[in-house]
Parts: sequence; C-alpha cells; structure tokens
Amino acid sequence: MRVDFFQEPGGLDMTAKNKPLAADLETSPAAAHPMDDIAVRQLRFKLDVESVRDPVWSQSQPDFALFINALGVHVPYFERFLVKVMRAYRGELKDTDLLADVQDIIGQESHHAFNFLGWNQALEHHYPGIKDLAAHAKADFDAKFEHRSKKFQIGFTAGYETFTFLGGMIILNRYQELMADADPTLRALWVWHQVEEVEHGAVAFDFYRAFYPKDQWYRRWMVLHAFSHISWETYKAYALMIRLQGYYTKPLRAWRAWKFFAGFAFDLARAALPVLSRDYHPRQHPICNDAQNPLAVAWRKYHAAGHNTLELDNQTIQHLLAGPA
Repeated sequence: MRVDFFQEPGGLDMTAKNKPLAADLETSPAAAHPMDDIAVRQLRFKLDVESVRDPVWSQSQPDFALFINALGVHVPYFERFLVKVMRAYRGELKDTDLLADVQDIIGQESHHAFNFLGWNQALEHHYPGIKDLAAHAKADFDAKFEHRSKKFQIGFTAGYETFTFLGGMIILNRYQELMADADPTLRALWVWHQVEEVEHGAVAFDFYRAFYPKDQWYRRWMVLHAFSHISWETYKAYALMIRLQGYYTKPLRAWRAWKFFAGFAFDLARAALPVLSRDYHPRQHPICNDAQNPLAVAWRKYHAAGHNTLELDNQTIQHLLAGPA
C-alpha cells in the first residue's frame, strides 16, 4: 500500500532498547524547527564497488533505490554550482545571519558533492553510460556558471533547492516504505543527505530574496524551470538503469518502475504548490514545521553524541525511532 508523503515514519519493532543510545537521545538538545541550527558534518562514506555490491540497495522499494541513484547522477554538479554561485555573491550580503547560513550551506553541499561523486563512480561499473550523463551534467552546470546572468544563477539555485528540501521531507516521512530494509551505508548516506537538505532548505530562498525581494514571478519561473531540469536529468539516468537491469524483458516490471517514477515526481510537484504563493517561505511549508520528523530529530542527536553515522543498520534505526527509554 502506498504511503502518503505527509505520513510520519513508524511501524518498526520498538521492543529493543539500547540504554546508552537512549540516554544520548534524551539529553541531547533538539532544535525547535527542522531548519534551525545548520550543522556542517564532515562525513566520508565508503561507497566503492567492493563495499556496496548491489546498486539496487533498498529491498523495501527497489524502484526508489534506482530513482534516487538516477537523481544523484547530476546532483553533485548542481551542488558544486550552488557553492560557486554563493561564493561569488556572498560578499554583497548585508545580513550577517544570512551570511552565516550561506557559509553553512556551502560546507554541507561541498561534503554532499564529494560523497555523491564517489557513489557515481561506483555506479559507472554497473551502468555503462552513466559516465557520459555525468559529463554532460558537469558541462551544463559549468556553462550555467560561466555564461548565465547573476539573476539566473541565484534564481535557479533557489528554484532547485526547493525540490531538494521538499524531497528530503518526503523521503524522511516515507522512510518505512522506502528504506526500512536497505544497505546500511547507502541508507546512512541518504538519511544524512535528506536531514541536511531540510536543515538548509530556506537558505537559497533567502539568498534570492536578499538580491531580488520584489521579483516573485521570476522566482516562480525558476521553480518550474528547476523542476523540469531535475525531472529530465533523472529520467535519462533512470531509463538507462532500468534498461540495464533488464526490466524491459518483463513489461509488468518496467511498468511498475515507471509508475514509481511518475508517482514520486507527482508528489514533488504537489508538494511544491505552496511555493508559488506570494507569501511563501520554506519555514512555513505545510510539511516542514515544528512537528518535526522523528527520524531526523533522532539522527541529529545521535550524530551530535558522537556515534557512527556512516552506517545505519536495522538495530540502530530501531533505537533511533524508539526514542529515549
């Protein structure tokens, strides 16, 4: 049964309790809002072919594994584009709080890009053709930085970050459906990434507003343009992956894969509707509010307490979702 993206994660066996971990989760302070307290976490995941042998790393929802792998082919090049854009124009900011947030998003996205480039190198061994798609994505973002206007660069960054933040919320809220049974390293990678995308989900929006506070229509256009860009880049990689997985030899299997793709894209588009409002701000989005995702809250506390977040096995996830003893 499909889980709506507003649903909170739950349903794991919560009987096992880890006392030291539970104590950490109880005593670590929690942010009041998921976008409070942006933290730069210098994580380096082991994502080589020997460490992660199966690219279809989620047994809960194999199509999600392929979808998120496909999405990740071009993502690190956007993340590097974001870093270059914000470094280029941050000196013009007068808001010191925003400048601090910009420094934090630069740190987070730099670490994201490093890890996803490593995962993409592993994917190239499984899917010939990924290297060409990645090269095209790199060239495209290089051209955007070298030849497009300042307004386009800042606007596109804000538009694109709309969907990384919303995707983060959707994936965390649908954790049980998508990643309950999954490779510990890839699960850890994507939980970390989604938590941090939500944490800095308002920064690119505020960055755009600092430069173009009255141009709502251009912001809306960039949201639509970014959604089209993300969908097309993901489609190309996803089509390649399901073909090489042999899905087209079984038409029903291919149909299910494309049904998942279309459903997730629809969820992203539906979640983006409030973004088009004149009074919109990411902190007030209906699925991002003070009622925080419990996995995200527990993961932040777990990491802050010094635990290993480079792998998340089933027992660790159980304790994270169980909360304090």
